Amino acid sequence: MCGKFTQMATWSEVVAFSRPLTAIPDGETVTVSTPMRIAKVMRLGEDGGRELAPMRWGFSKPENPSFKPDHMHARAETIDTRPTFSEAFAERRGIVLVETFNEGEALDNGKTQQWVIRPKDRKPIAIAVIWDEWVGDTGSEATFVMVTVQPNPLIARITDRMPAILRQKDWGVWLGEDDAPLKDVKALLKTFDDEGNWEMAEQVTAKSAKSAKPKAQGDLF
Repeated sequence: MCGKFTQMATWSEVVAFSRPLTAIPDGETVTVSTPMRIAKVMRLGEDGGRELAPMRWGFSKPENPSFKPDHMHARAETIDTRPTFSEAFAERRGIVLVETFNEGEALDNGKTQQWVIRPKDRKPIAIAVIWDEWVGDTGSEATFVMVTVQPNPLIARITDRMPAILRQKDWGVWLGEDDAPLKDVKALLKTFDDEGNWEMAEQVTAKSAKSAKPKAQGDLF
C-alpha cells in the first residue's frame, strides 16, 4: 500500500481548485508526506466552497492519549460499512493532490523495495481521502486516511493495492458539491488505469545510491 507521497507546496494553491489541471511547473517545491506527517487536503469549508486544510495522515483511536496512526488506509470495498470509516465516508470526504506516490514491493530477502509512481503528463494525481477530527490529551486536530482499491496492471506487478484516484470531472460528487446517493459516490472508487500514462522507477536512497549502477533517464520499471 502507498506509504509516501510528494505534494506541491505552493503551485498557486493548486490553481484555485476549479480550473482544468495543467502540468506541474518544473522546479516546483514539493513536500514529502509519510504517516503522521501533515499534508494539505482539499475539502469543502463551512461556506460550502473548496479549501485546503492541513491534516495529519492517519486515524488514531479516540482512547489514545496522544496521536498514534492506527489506520493509514481505508479499503474502498468496505469503506461504507466498517464503523471506523463509514461516518467519515458519508460526511467528510477530501482529495489530496500529489505529484508522486510510493508503493512497496516485498522482496524475497524480507526487505521492501520502494517504487515511485508518477504520470508521464506531469499532471497532479487526485487521491481520494476521508477525514475526521481526532481529540486527545494534547488537543484536537484534523486527520485523514487514504482510500485504496485494486491495482492496475502496472502496480499489480509489485503489490495488491493502490490509491483510489479521481478524475477531475468527479471531484464535485466526491467532495459533496453535487448531490448524489452514497452508492454513486462509492462507485467513483475504482481502479485507475490510464494505460501508457504511468512511469514507475526505483526509489534511490542515499545509502543505495552509493552502490547502485547509474541508470539511463528513461530506464523505468
